[in-house]
Amino acid sequence: MLDFPRWKTIGISIILLLGILFSIPSFLPEKTRDSLPSVLQAKVNLGLDLAGGSHLLLEADIADLRKTQLANMEKTVRAAMRGESGPDDDIAIGELSTTGGKISFLVRDLAKLDEARERLFSETRGAQLTGQRDWNITVVDSTRIEMTPTGAGQAQAVANAMDTARDIIDKRVNALGTREPTIIREGDDRVVVQVPGLQDPAALKELIGKTARLEFRMVDANADPAEAAAGRVPVGSEIVPYAEGEGSGAAFEVLRRQVMISGEQLIDAKQSYDPQNNQPVVSIRFDSGGSNTFAKVTAQSVGKRFAMVLDGKVLSAPSINEPILGGSAQISGSFSVASANALAISLRSGALPVKMTVVEERTVTPELGADSIRKGAIAGIIATVSVLVLMIVVYGRFGVYACIALIFNVFLIIAIMAGFNATLTLPGIAGFVLTIGAAVDANVLINERIREELKRGRKVFQAVELGYSEASRAIFDANVTNVIAASLMFWFGSGPIKGFAVVLTIGIVTSVFTAVTVTRMFVAHWLRTKRPTTINI
Repeated sequence: MLDFPRWKTIGISIILLLGILFSIPSFLPEKTRDSLPSVLQAKVNLGLDLAGGSHLLLEADIADLRKTQLANMEKTVRAAMRGESGPDDDIAIGELSTTGGKISFLVRDLAKLDEARERLFSETRGAQLTGQRDWNITVVDSTRIEMTPTGAGQAQAVANAMDTARDIIDKRVNALGTREPTIIREGDDRVVVQVPGLQDPAALKELIGKTARLEFRMVDANADPAEAAAGRVPVGSEIVPYAEGEGSGAAFEVLRRQVMISGEQLIDAKQSYDPQNNQPVVSIRFDSGGSNTFAKVTAQSVGKRFAMVLDGKVLSAPSINEPILGGSAQISGSFSVASANALAISLRSGALPVKMTVVEERTVTPELGADSIRKGAIAGIIATVSVLVLMIVVYGRFGVYACIALIFNVFLIIAIMAGFNATLTLPGIAGFVLTIGAAVDANVLINERIREELKRGRKVFQAVELGYSEASRAIFDANVTNVIAASLMFWFGSGPIKGFAVVLTIGIVTSVFTAVTVTRMFVAHWLRTKRPTTINI
């Protein structure tokens, strides 16, 4: 017990000092904290229930996803029928049909039917969730191939789309400059978005709800306006309505279904101004493949019109007066600076693979969060003071050491949470208060064991040594079970439950360190210095 190495004392002291140092920024005003060195600017962030903010529950439009899945497979089929070695390797097919939720097309050369099937088999794959195929490929009427999505393939498409949607929403929300948003999947087709400190849910809904699926498609010049008004258009074309406030009186355009270039080939998008009328626009830039495609198509289509389509609505349909080179373009429309900037953010972060609809919306005011913090602080102070008084009254000097360790424990918890950029929620405060009460359990076990050894007639040094060594086993066993319980809560829980589990786990680790190691250092130093023959515990 007396043999407590100097290097260990120095190491523990450094850990405690760092805990105090890195916990202080969490208590400072933002302006003061920003003036500190960057290494000291980490702080514990407040969750939605403490800082106030916006809560949205988004649900995926599965029907829209099915439509997108068909459109993507249609592109895949067209590409597969084009040979890799040149036009001689092409397989001629009739017009593709996507009615009835399946793809159907005619193979003109019966001798190439088997080859067409083999190409499609290589383009489709097994669904990762079940190992089954994601598309069934069958031949009907001897010359027609039908492709139907399987249940396993659709489930895999939903899972992939939701993972991608969560990542894209995360990028969009972080582009707003907010700190520590919570964005998690809920169930198979829902995403929860919580943004602390943001009091404008309408702007948030507009930003993350926009699919931002940008397409450049050619206007079908062969379409008869009268026929189109009656809903009849040429094969391979479709009617696409204008966005609200656009079109200069026209309600729709007849566009070719084939996409000339898509937003997936964008590498940058930013809000700017039209040099001719100084109106807000969105300037976009394509990657090398998109630039080459854009230049080639516009060079072949001088005098024709193409349309810029955003989320299934036409923004504009200008004429191509000359080839558009350089890979840059400009999206104009009835934009304000805010809406143009929001569109630029959406395009930069990528298109959502599925349309998301807000099914639940909540706004928490900062006043409610401040009241929660105040009540949580009161509960924490009462719990801390009660424990401190009880420990000093019951255990005297050893109780004082336990109280000092408890104060260090609070600083260490805050420092570790700040280091991980963790978010403190109301359940987290509950875990924090619970940790304060549980932190002295280890000291109670140690002190009671020392009492027992003294009653058995052992010397002071031997009683203290046995008290710490024997009680430590029970302490570690008890806290291991607590950590396991907290881990299960974190693994299977969500939102508030995870916040509680995180704070509880950090508190368990730091409380064992401070209650066993730190108090032992204090006791060892006192015994080595004073060498008492009796102790009052």
